[in-house]
Formats: sequence, structure tokens, C-alpha cells
Amino acid sequence: MSSARLPGLPHVDAMTPAELVLAGPVTRDGVRGLCEEVRVLLEGGGATVVVCDVGGLGPPGLGVVDLLARLQLAARRAGGRIRLRDPDPALPALLDLVGLRFEVEGQPEQREPPLGVQEEVEPGDPAV
Repeated sequence: MSSARLPGLPHVDAMTPAELVLAGPVTRDGVRGLCEEVRVLLEGGGATVVVCDVGGLGPPGLGVVDLLARLQLAARRAGGRIRLRDPDPALPALLDLVGLRFEVEGQPEQREPPLGVQEEVEPGDPAV
């Protein structure tokens, strides 16, 4: 007995993040719909990451924080996570202030120094 082969490369397709473009302002009903869309993208599409383009949300505020927190919760419940694309420069600081951590496209992970950065050594410092 054989089964039909699905199109595409399963390993590569599973690593390709799903994308969701967010434009504001988002209403309460809009938040529910976006959470459902994140769940469907993760459960139905085989992706483990949903990249949310947040450039269209406007200036960051508590409404944006609430939206992103709910999307992250929906993603985690579906076995995935959220990555932000094109955030306002103040958004990561605001999220950090309220204790939420998100990956941001194009930024190195916190435990890794950015490429090309070298530590400065003061004369007379002992070698480590």
C-alpha cells in the first residue's frame, strides 16, 4: 500500500515561517480574528514561526502590546512562536518594559554579540 506524495520539500516547508501583516488600529474583534489566523497558520501550515509585519500598526502603545501578547499566547498554544518584522524603534523597548520578549528580524540574539564588534582593551588590563 502506498500513499500519495505531497508536493514540496517537507523539511524545508516546515522551516519556512508563515507571514502575517498587521495594520492598525485593531479592534477587539480584530484581535480575536488575528489570534485565530495565527493558530490556523501554525496548525495547518506546518510552520513553527509566524513572522508578523508590525510596520503598519502605527505608534506603539498598550493596545499594540495587548495585541502582540495575545498573538504570542495563541502561537504558543499552537506550538509555535511569533517573530516581529519592521517594528517601530520604540516597540521593543516598550515590550521589554512590560516583560514581553519577542524575536525581531534582523537583530542578533541577545547572547550573541553583533558581527564586527570587538571588545575594547584598556592598557594594563591582565590577559584573560
